[in-house]
Amino acid sequence: MTVPEKIGARRGRMNERGIYAYIVCTEDCHGSEYVGEHFMLREFLSGFTGSAGTLVVTADEAALWTDGRYFLQAEQQLRGSGIALMKSGEEGVPSIAKFLAEKMPEGSVLGFDGKTVRANMARTLERELSAKKVTFSFSEDIGGMVWADRPPLSAEPVYALPEKYTGQPRAEKLKNIRGKMSAAGADCLAVTALDEIAWTLNLRGNDVEYNPVFLAYMLIFQDRAALYANRDIFGAEIISGLSEDGIELLPYEDFYGAVRGLGGAVMYDPSEVNCLFDKSLPDGVKRAEMRSPIMLMKAVKNDAEISSERAAHIKDGVAVTRFMYWLKHNIGRTRITEISAAEKLEEFRRQGEGYLGQSFAPIMAYGAHAAIVHYSATEESNAELSARGMLLSDTGGHYYEGTTDITRTFVLGELTDEEKRGFTLVLAGHFNLAAAKFMYGCRGANLDYTAREPLWRYGMDFNHGTGHGVGYLLNVHEGPNRIHWRIRPNMADCVLEAGMITSDEPGLYVAGKFGIRHESLVLCRESERTEYGRFMEFETLTMVPFDPDGVDAAYFSDRELERFNAYQKRVCDTIAPLLPENEAEWLRDITKPLVK
Repeated sequence: MTVPEKIGARRGRMNERGIYAYIVCTEDCHGSEYVGEHFMLREFLSGFTGSAGTLVVTADEAALWTDGRYFLQAEQQLRGSGIALMKSGEEGVPSIAKFLAEKMPEGSVLGFDGKTVRANMARTLERELSAKKVTFSFSEDIGGMVWADRPPLSAEPVYALPEKYTGQPRAEKLKNIRGKMSAAGADCLAVTALDEIAWTLNLRGNDVEYNPVFLAYMLIFQDRAALYANRDIFGAEIISGLSEDGIELLPYEDFYGAVRGLGGAVMYDPSEVNCLFDKSLPDGVKRAEMRSPIMLMKAVKNDAEISSERAAHIKDGVAVTRFMYWLKHNIGRTRITEISAAEKLEEFRRQGEGYLGQSFAPIMAYGAHAAIVHYSATEESNAELSARGMLLSDTGGHYYEGTTDITRTFVLGELTDEEKRGFTLVLAGHFNLAAAKFMYGCRGANLDYTAREPLWRYGMDFNHGTGHGVGYLLNVHEGPNRIHWRIRPNMADCVLEAGMITSDEPGLYVAGKFGIRHESLVLCRESERTEYGRFMEFETLTMVPFDPDGVDAAYFSDRELERFNAYQKRVCDTIAPLLPENEAEWLRDITKPLVK
């Protein structure tokens, strides 16, 4: 079926049920950013493969909302589909609620699968559409009815993460969580985010590609806990361990029935739970609506996790540096494509002890493809690299010691003055943020300017966040820490705490020409206390050199050049002893201090 045929089939199902408009979100039942194949309904219906987007189909229109990371990609993939692209956050583009308020007739019906629409979104829709007396149908997955060969729910085996990596036993985590519940006056905490469940239980899985989590819900009470998941994915030893910690394992599909039987005060985050959970709570329940305490606890890494993360980034640094050497010595001599380059980097990573797999789909974007922020090469788009221009490489890995996420823009040949200027200004912003020293209490929005200032100085910018939190052998994107000057309602945000790991990734994208991004992960840590207060700083974890061939030092201030040279030396001192001698000699050469 073509996309228009799929949309037409869905309209037929809508008409049968008297539904005027229907929403399909990207998410699974757990509010996950990335989802398993069973939940890729929006992609199936629209043909758009980005990780963020919402499809709306009315009786006579179809539109898809996505953010700035995917504007160029969505324009290409939606072409000829009959689906209009709505660029979220851009001037003149209505929100989904405003769009529906304008389009829907009075008294009509809006449909969606209540398991895949978050409670906050459903409440916004109810509020915005109340004037038109719109009613809601949220108990049927109409879009899924069109998908004849839909994959089943994933059921991959679960494995335990040893305490030497987690730094804290499961029982202690549960005790601390219950302390937060008591402080909030809650009898029960509902946990539906998959990474929060995995972190709490010191378990990992493989039900979502690139994210080591497993499909489950959890209800934590003061004296016990209930885990709702497929029993077949747990070994006998894990089940026994859960039982010893007072955790009963129950069928995944029994969760909503249990919610309908809850009493007392139930603590949950309406930005995380789905609409069906929200609607299933009994009328007599006291709703303690607040951010899950697990989110912040998970974001602040303990000493064992921090030590392991440093080790993971050295392993990863060896792999990516070796890839850089290989690329530089083979470009123009061997046929290399975007896909084969990604495969070669994966080959180097697999040689690292404790490597488990990629932390997200690799982005290898050559030339103009790099202007598409989250470009992903396909067999049709797979470009052959040549000895000119730049290759943007955004990749990451999962190790038992933690999760990595790194972007380097490699120079493959001669660059234009415009490309060198952009390369250097983005790099200046990267090091400005990495070197920031700030008062405790600052949030990411307070620091974002340091990364954008070199670009803003020349009237340029990038249309994505500067930094996101990163999990420990969990999701490569996690909250609540983030770095972005835009503050939006219901978006996770927090004070930057010692132990948080955040990306530092400014960029520059010129449609049809090139894209540049420089990304490392940084650890927030204590700096000093003075009579003026408590100061914080960042430690860069990522250990991979930046390509000096892209730098025009004239665009660096003296301080920015000093930061660049200091980082290059640190990488060389750390990584060179771990490389074969020919590669180590090359690394020592390319990390020599630059001068103006």
